[in-house]
Amino acid sequence: MQQAHRAGNLKQSNKAHKSRHRSKRGISAAVKGKVNVKEFVRRNRHILKKDERRHQALQIRKNKREEVLSKKRALGGGRNPPFLVCVVPLNAQLDVQSALVILKTCSEGAVVTQAPNGILHLGLPNFKQRFSFICPEVNNDFALLDALKVADTALFISSALDEPVDEWGEKVLALAMAQGMPTPIVAAMDIEGVHPKKRTTEKQNVQKLISKWLPEEKIVQLDKSSDGLNLLRRIGNQKRNIIHHREKRPYMLAEEVEYVPDAEGESGTLKISGYLRGMPLNVNGLVHITGLGDFQMSRIDGLEDPHPLSSGKENAKSGDANMDDEVMKVSVLQVADPAKQESLASENIPDPMDAEQTWPTEEEIEQANIETKKKKVKKVPKGWSDYQAAWIVESDAEGGSEDDGSGSEDEEDNDEFMSCEEDNSDQEENAEDNDFESVTESEMGPTDEKYDATIDAAEEHEMLKKLAAAKEDQQFPDEVDTPQDVPARERFMRYRGLESFRTSPWDVKENLPEDFARIFQFENYDRTRRRVFKELEDSLVNMYGFYITIHVKDVRQDLWKAFNNANANAPLSVFGLLPHEQKMSLMNVVLKRTGASDEPIKSKERLIFQVGYRRFIVNPIFSQHTNGAKHKYERYFQPASTCVASFYAPIQFSPSSVLCFKEKKNTNLQLLATGVLLSCNPNRLIIKRIVLSGHPYKVNKRSAVIRFMFFNRDDVIYFKPCKLRTKYGRTGHIKEPLGTHGHMKCVFDGQLRSQDTVLLNLYKRMFPKWNYENCIVTDRDNKESDMME
Repeated sequence: MQQAHRAGNLKQSNKAHKSRHRSKRGISAAVKGKVNVKEFVRRNRHILKKDERRHQALQIRKNKREEVLSKKRALGGGRNPPFLVCVVPLNAQLDVQSALVILKTCSEGAVVTQAPNGILHLGLPNFKQRFSFICPEVNNDFALLDALKVADTALFISSALDEPVDEWGEKVLALAMAQGMPTPIVAAMDIEGVHPKKRTTEKQNVQKLISKWLPEEKIVQLDKSSDGLNLLRRIGNQKRNIIHHREKRPYMLAEEVEYVPDAEGESGTLKISGYLRGMPLNVNGLVHITGLGDFQMSRIDGLEDPHPLSSGKENAKSGDANMDDEVMKVSVLQVADPAKQESLASENIPDPMDAEQTWPTEEEIEQANIETKKKKVKKVPKGWSDYQAAWIVESDAEGGSEDDGSGSEDEEDNDEFMSCEEDNSDQEENAEDNDFESVTESEMGPTDEKYDATIDAAEEHEMLKKLAAAKEDQQFPDEVDTPQDVPARERFMRYRGLESFRTSPWDVKENLPEDFARIFQFENYDRTRRRVFKELEDSLVNMYGFYITIHVKDVRQDLWKAFNNANANAPLSVFGLLPHEQKMSLMNVVLKRTGASDEPIKSKERLIFQVGYRRFIVNPIFSQHTNGAKHKYERYFQPASTCVASFYAPIQFSPSSVLCFKEKKNTNLQLLATGVLLSCNPNRLIIKRIVLSGHPYKVNKRSAVIRFMFFNRDDVIYFKPCKLRTKYGRTGHIKEPLGTHGHMKCVFDGQLRSQDTVLLNLYKRMFPKWNYENCIVTDRDNKESDMME
């Protein structure tokens, strides 16, 4: 046989000929009539010269400076709303009225007035600025959040003599940072009461403690009149923090509230007066009153500013004329048009008869009867598509329940679990004097009966079960036991197998619940959001800074009476709604657990949410925060983790901050998680996974006999199309059943180990329950009792 020739390493290879210039014919052959787009762009584009570039940069810098100055001058002036300052103590025992006394007396020419609801107004003509101070009630979380929601500046007061930041102060800072911190200022009082040699050390200690939450904030001393003047100067000149979710909407803090009941009926008109901030307000739109709900407006009146910057001397000259023209002070700015007014309808009313209904002919009826007699019956749940029914094998048996069983894993109950970590200090008994011995009862220790009275045994039992279930779900995620008394094909009838969780198709419109017919959905959420914001900026006349009165109509008398009795001193804030924000949809929010509690949160557990300006009670379901089209359902929201909560709620346009609370047994609120609004998208696929496990019985080179995954032959045949995997990374499929007790022969891509476990993944889509409730505080003792509007 002749050997083939092999080229050596020294074989000469010549370089290809490269010409620097091609001929015109070669260029035209390569281009073939195409024209470069860049030539047109370059032809119309004017190249700036050096002086023109310098002038352009100067103009851009000037515009940015003017924009910053206009934002800075938009507050505190004579024709603008005053600086709204929320005064909050960082120690529950600290009285903030002493700080307000220093601020009121810091300047001789200060104009001090007070609104009917307790808001202090301070005008400084020498600064040409006005300030409004609001002091929310201590140990009232909702009042604090409502005040910070509309405030421009948060003034935190601490004391050098007492503990600078106690438990209430830590909660205040956590809530403020979670909701969106207004421009912060920290003032330290009582430094003058410390020994002169220790004042610097005490101030540094307070600064070090505050820097844990506000690292860039430098504390200000507040003991003398000069300190108060410096504090006001700093409030008026510092850079503002922008809270985006309120700057995109009109909002107002109520300074005067008057309820006028109707002559007939159970409703009335609520007149709310205050300074309008944010975007323009349209009388044909809707307003949301925090704690009450959504309402329509009948009229908007413009009033003279009751807290002017100048003193009353100038107004005294024309006092007689103003008395005669007192009626002329009120001017009607807008009146609602019933034809253009936004509806309060929040749900879509589905028509069960709104579908294609064609009466079949007699031939079609006879043909259908013949086919019905011939074909076999399948066990298919009501509403399933042909795609889902293809997974179900044919069966001659008729009937059967469509339920998953009372003890099924996927039926999550809505039981409430109370925390065992709440403070029971209100249940402690006062120590009684003993005439015979000088030993108090606390030193002797509580008796067994008194100690048992403070413990709820049933609650502890439920908490123990919950912690055990959460720990098992964390160790063995999604694994369930195959029932032996119920066939697996019936128990897991609603589930299906997927070739790949990431890439396998899943129709978002198939087998939807009835609640989906009641909600609204956007074709493109982001595009609608941008359009709504742009239309609001361009279409309406600006009323920023006007002192106006809003006439809110159809406010129920019983609702207002219950709310007013429970929240007499709480601030009342009003937000104007954007288009579609009163309609129900499926809301998705991203949540991150706080370090306040290590208790796992179960899906469908009752929680209190605050999303932007709205507060409500829902039972959310949790899913992983991933980028794919399908998102895995989470049974528990574990501590130190991030997930997405989904629930039915009114539409809201992002960005909006989210706070998640849980009501404890002693009616205290615990902040469980914080986050942001993700979207209002009902098409988000939340897929629940269950894992059936089996064990090798006989292991061959490429095949193995598996048992304990199923317990009858029909189940093996039913799940034969599904893909198998093992904990050691092998993949395979079911080849055939063996016997009648659930053994099956499976083929894998390699030899199994004897200690390996064979797994079968099944999936189904999860939907939240319709349980939305407005969170309305109606009882002082039971702070979070809720009512439906």
